[in-house]
Amino acid sequence: MSMAEITIYSTPTCGYCKLAKEFFVKNDVAFTEIDVSVDQDKAKEMVEKTGQMGVPVIIVDNDGKEEVIVGFDQARIEEIIAK
Repeated sequence: MSMAEITIYSTPTCGYCKLAKEFFVKNDVAFTEIDVSVDQDKAKEMVEKTGQMGVPVIIVDNDGKEEVIVGFDQARIEEIIAK
């Protein structure tokens, strides 16, 4: 079973982004962080994928099947990483 690939779109000033990243680190979950405040292309990509301007947006890629979590939904994240 392969681990899901997790990408978090965030900004340095976002409190929920910080909570999400701390949660991943504490639970030893590898993730890729994209700072949309400096990467306009990735910010556009995030909006195209989700219709959302707000961060965090967490994308969980499970063998090509993407799940999008908008905001820091800890219960949902725990459910996904438990699989």
